Order: sequence, then structure tokens, then C-alpha cells
Amino acid sequence: MMWMLVTRIAGSLAAASNRTRNVCITTQISLQIYRSIQQKSPTLFSDMSADVTSGLDATQVNLLAEQCILIDEDDKVTGFETKKNCHLNENIKKGLLHRAFSVFLFNNKGELLLQQRSDAKITFPGHFTNTCCSHPLNSPDELDEVQAMGVLRAAQRKLGHELGIPPQQVPLEDFHYLTRIHYRALSDGRWGEHEIDYILFIQKEVDVCPNPNEVKSYQYINKEQLQHFLHTAKKDGTPITPWFQLIVDKFLYSWWDKLHDVDSLKDHDTIHRIL
Repeated sequence: MMWMLVTRIAGSLAAASNRTRNVCITTQISLQIYRSIQQKSPTLFSDMSADVTSGLDATQVNLLAEQCILIDEDDKVTGFETKKNCHLNENIKKGLLHRAFSVFLFNNKGELLLQQRSDAKITFPGHFTNTCCSHPLNSPDELDEVQAMGVLRAAQRKLGHELGIPPQQVPLEDFHYLTRIHYRALSDGRWGEHEIDYILFIQKEVDVCPNPNEVKSYQYINKEQLQHFLHTAKKDGTPITPWFQLIVDKFLYSWWDKLHDVDSLKDHDTIHRIL
């Protein structure tokens, strides 16, 4: 397709310069343009001929331009990259790693707010997961590492974006940053996740008004109900996000038991590797 496009461009140039020349001039110009572009950008043609976002939800595709924070395995910032490139399996296989967070929001009865991701989502559409999962972005406010304030600001922002929760109902000082988890998971043959995930707890009464492009459904659930739900999900094939399942299997129930003393759970020195 790209070759045909270059040929048409070259044909127009040849015609404009001298309409009486032999058609071979068109081929020669085509080759010159093609070789020149290929030398300067060898991946351009392959990128343009294989649009990985074709057929995906337009709103979600626009979000792929957001700049995620690249990190090394010690969670040190190494640069920035688009959300799109961070979530392509071909880059994940090369080791591309970015910063993320997972919010667990509980009401005053100690029930967890569970969400089902929208079918429009590019990674793990329709999967059930914890309250909110996303990324801090390349901005001064969300790069702030003092007491993980950048991550907390991103969490507050995304709770508003995904679930319509007003920021004043989830003030930054009420979040509890517990620990970090390093995991990797494939969504399908093209998209996946490779993150160091900040685990955030918050217990508040909030108003929920979900964004249908982000959230398909939501519900509050107690610990026993969650255990039953996940047990049933394994039998009937109900999809669960891999990071949520990992957190449940390794940590969540014991953390839940200490919801009244959540600060005792904090471990900011450890990055748990679950790969």
C-alpha cells in the first residue's frame, strides 16, 4: 500500500515536470523517494501499513497518546513513552516497564468497590477488577515522588475519570500507599501489561457515577462474597484482571483483615516480584 502511494506521488511529480516523458521516469522517481524515506526512517512503512489501533474504540485510542512514566526494575525513572507503546507486547518483551497504581476503595462497612472494565477498553476489556487501575503521567504533579504524591494525584484524577467520584470525596491525605508489585501479563496477542504497581487503600463513602467508556458495571462486595465470586468465576470463565487475581492470591484477604489498622501494612522498601 505504501509503495502504491509513493508511486502515485511520484507520478504526479513527473507529470507536473514534463508530461511527455516516458512512464519509466515515474518508476525511477518512485524508487528514489522510497529509498530516501526508507533510509531516514526504516520502520515508517511497516508502522503505517500495520495500524495496531484499527477498529478499536476512538476514545480509548486517543488515550493511547498519554505519556506514561518509564522506570527500571528499582522504580527509578528512565524516561517517558506513550501509553500505546508501553502496552504493546512487542515492547514488553524487550523489557519496557512503566509505573502504575491500583486503588482499593472500601466503604464504611468494609466492602470493596469492584468494577467491571468496559468492553471498549483495549487491554482486558470486560474483566472484573479492583476499584481503579491506571498510570501516573508525565507531568510535574504526577512525577512527584515525595510520599508518592504523584501517584496519589493520578489515583484521584482517575477515580474521577472512570467512576465520577469527586476529588473532594477522596482527598489525597486519606489514601494509604501500602507497597509495590512488579508483574507482567498479556491481554491478547498484541496488547499487555508490564508494570510496577503502587497499591493504594482508601476507606470513604463516595458518590459513584461511572463513565460507560471506562466502566461496564460496579458493585460493593464483602470479603466472603468476593471469595465466592472468584471461585465461581473460575468455573464459568468470568474474566478477572491478572493483577487483581495476583493481589487477591498473595495479599488481599490478610490486608482486608487489617483495614482498621492499614498503616501497619505499609512496606515502601519492597517491590514484590510476581512474574
